[in-house]
Amino acid sequence: MSNHLPHPNHDRGLEFDLSTMISRRSLGMFFGAGGAAAALAACTPGGSGTTAGTSTSAAPESASSSASAATTTAATPTASPTLTRAIAECGVEIPQETAGPYPGDGSNGPNVLAASGVVRQDITSSFGTGSAKAEGVPLTFTLTLLDNANGCVPLAGAAVYAWHCDRDGRYSMYDSGLANENYLRGVQEADSNGQVTFTSIFPGAYSGRWPHIHFEVFESMSNATAAGQVLAVSQIALTDAACKEVYATAGYESSARNFPRTTLQSDNVFGDDGGIYQLATMTGSASAGYTAGLNVTI
Repeated sequence: MSNHLPHPNHDRGLEFDLSTMISRRSLGMFFGAGGAAAALAACTPGGSGTTAGTSTSAAPESASSSASAATTTAATPTASPTLTRAIAECGVEIPQETAGPYPGDGSNGPNVLAASGVVRQDITSSFGTGSAKAEGVPLTFTLTLLDNANGCVPLAGAAVYAWHCDRDGRYSMYDSGLANENYLRGVQEADSNGQVTFTSIFPGAYSGRWPHIHFEVFESMSNATAAGQVLAVSQIALTDAACKEVYATAGYESSARNFPRTTLQSDNVFGDDGGIYQLATMTGSASAGYTAGLNVTI
């Protein structure tokens, strides 16, 4: 069972979140206002899933065949099918969300971004002076970053800081007994396809929230590790089918109790639109592990 008490404004800590976000107007200036008109012509609203294969659940898609040739030419000759699909579906920017009360990015106390070792793909274990390892069903998740203001080209070289709770709903660096641990937190640099991939465990469900993964997008790796200004702050929603299967396994007993109490529609973050643009596409099983993917249009 989670040792942290529900935060009075859990995952709605806007006071410190707003200080780390670039406004939509500023973001458009950053990427160049000249590309905005081309983006509108080149992109159509679409779903948020990215992982290939049979999905247990996926965000509704509305990409139409009328998307212009600019979306196709934006992909490089070596672009993966996942990236090609992501570009075709690009058009709706990822909803900006709260970083919540446990970001560990220096906005409300602890700052893992300044620690040596935070740049890593596998985030299951603590690094530095920490020694704990998070146990649970394996989960690999990939984010595909796209620049909406410039024809949905991949945001190569951008950086992502991702973090989430453990299978008991606890957050490293914050919960009782975990102040000196930093597992399930890490930074990755986007490759030429604008993609970052993390190896982790399936997070638990705690009171008041739908199962999710937090992330912040930075302009560059150096900007991320300096805990600088962020381009986007959002969350990944995990699918109902995957959660039900994982939470029926040993070790997720507290999640099995908490999960039925919150729906995507009642969740205080995803409830605005049911998480339509944040719901991951997922494949796998509790026995073999899961993969998740999400398109992040900025």
